[in-house]
Amino acid sequence: MKTLELREKSKEELQKLLQENRERLRQLRFDLVSGKVKNVKEIRETKKDIARIQTLLKSKIKEQNNNLKFKVKSEKLKVAIQN
Repeated sequence: MKTLELREKSKEELQKLLQENRERLRQLRFDLVSGKVKNVKEIRETKKDIARIQTLLKSKIKEQNNNLKFKVKSEKLKVAIQN
């Protein structure tokens, strides 16, 4: 999945997609051991998708925390100005 497509998704959608990809990777590993996997490259692609999703989730969380810090600082500033 492309990064641009992932950026459009919400945090909850990304978490759901992460769980689905982890389950898919687990299944691919089992299939690899049993000899059912024909396309080994799919395992690598799934790992990279998981890494992309985790990166975007962390950046969204960091962005959310920065917004909260800004709000708190602006509220403190308003209170200081009023006093």
